[in-house]
Amino acid sequence: MKIAVIQGSSQKAKNNLLYECSVKAVTDQGHEVINFGVCEDEEIELSYVETALLISMLLVSKTVDFVITGCSSGQGMMLACNSLPGVMCGYVENPSDAYLFGRINDGNAIAYPLGLNFGWAGEINLQNTLNNLFSEPFGIGYPPKAAARKRRDSEILKQIYAVSKLDLPALWPLLDDELKAHALSRHLVVDAILENGSAEFKEMLKSWLKDADQK
Repeated sequence: MKIAVIQGSSQKAKNNLLYECSVKAVTDQGHEVINFGVCEDEEIELSYVETALLISMLLVSKTVDFVITGCSSGQGMMLACNSLPGVMCGYVENPSDAYLFGRINDGNAIAYPLGLNFGWAGEINLQNTLNNLFSEPFGIGYPPKAAARKRRDSEILKQIYAVSKLDLPALWPLLDDELKAHALSRHLVVDAILENGSAEFKEMLKSWLKDADQK
């Protein structure tokens, strides 16, 4: 599994910690963790909405399989992600949240509060939260006696997600031009998609970049 770490500029001081904790959480599982920033030494400014659009692009293009993100409260990022195609993001603030989200909800992204209540020993809670998230296979259901029903509910929810949203190609022309331009200027993400994304999405992205250059 390819796992992306990405968060907005407001919490870029925590980027390296978020990346390191993510790597430690999956050390023995063979997953690859890719850091898309925003890193502490970068000057670029990305809001949680712009970051969420990048997350949608990464997931829809199949460049990555899972995303670990966050913002000051975690709530805005979760809401923005769930407004966009291809993203099922859970708000996760502690180990219990993470364990249940992974086993029951089986989404493809989590939003963590990187500012709110992140005080002394906050890194311990973050590490334990990510450890619990990846402690068992996703989507197995919980509790065990209700696992089959929980798995069925998760599949139904995913079906609702799929049919209740525009797909990204249909949504893109309707989005704010400045929002799209700022997202496309994040070359770290764009280059990764062009290198590792699905063939169909890469061609679409090239057309978006061409249109942006002509404006």
